[in-house]
Amino acid sequence: MAGAWPVDTLGDMRALLLMNPTATRTNRRTRDVLIRALGAALELSVEETGYRGHATVLAGTAREKGFDVIAVLGGDGTVNEAVNGMMDCEHARPALIVLPGGSANVFARSLGLPNHPVEATGAVLEAIRDGRRRTVNIGQAIWEDGAFGDQSETDETAPRPSNSRYFTFCAGLGYDAEVVRAVEGLRGAGYKASPSRYIHTALRHYLMTDRHHPALRLERPHRTPVDGIFMTIICNTAPWTYAGNCPINPTPWAGFDTGLDLLGLRRMGAAAMFRLLRQIAGERVGLPRGGHLVHVHDEDEFTLSARRPMAFQLDGDYLGERERVTFRSVPAALQVLV
Repeated sequence: MAGAWPVDTLGDMRALLLMNPTATRTNRRTRDVLIRALGAALELSVEETGYRGHATVLAGTAREKGFDVIAVLGGDGTVNEAVNGMMDCEHARPALIVLPGGSANVFARSLGLPNHPVEATGAVLEAIRDGRRRTVNIGQAIWEDGAFGDQSETDETAPRPSNSRYFTFCAGLGYDAEVVRAVEGLRGAGYKASPSRYIHTALRHYLMTDRHHPALRLERPHRTPVDGIFMTIICNTAPWTYAGNCPINPTPWAGFDTGLDLLGLRRMGAAAMFRLLRQIAGERVGLPRGGHLVHVHDEDEFTLSARRPMAFQLDGDYLGERERVTFRSVPAALQVLV
């Protein structure tokens, strides 16, 4: 959904720009150019992130101080942190600006922004000039340490529990999260995260993952549970990710204006995986086909339970191993200047 603010009020908006100084696609000169450009259109303050989770703290503080806009220059992980800082409130949230600075920038690209921070800034400045904004849904993951069992009822008016986190475009349990974990380990050793590194790591890790003992169960309200799932991809939009410039579309019907989508795999043999990759690479409109695939579209809520701890990721950030995670769609959660 799109809308507009009165144009004569935009220059008076207080904005905080959160910058990840180690973002892959930026350098000091680029950051200075973007600061000057945004500062000409908004009453701008600037903060650099210094550690994991810092963007959540900074965005939360800006929200409490009444900032009108939070802009993020960084990758999907920094955007995720900022959104979590913005969401943890009961009152009006700041609007969001996303400037792609990471290696994948899935959220920014799904919004239709160019995959370059300077070009994306130009598009955002047009949105500011025209008073445009877009309303988007996001997802929420709520996890617990138990295994199978009935989910207790949750008071929708209760405060958000501490063992939960919002995500903007994707989540996963199983193999894809194992790949994210491996890449994060490589980044910690000084290697850059690039599309080729993700691909090579995924191929190598495929030989290491358990392809013979499915551990996941899908539970939906008033539906029969589905057992025997090896891995799941949960999407809030399409594509799920990119291999360079090639979109990867396991859930092509997902979108920012609908509930959550899921693709589950009940076979992970080489032949099944090869057929799936051929179906999801590139611009796709139809669902992947196969009797071993589990599809969920436009769901408000579902739960994934596991017989053993499974690797877990949100928006490309590894969050440890979990045995039970409930996923919820959060409608009209963000106003994005785009």
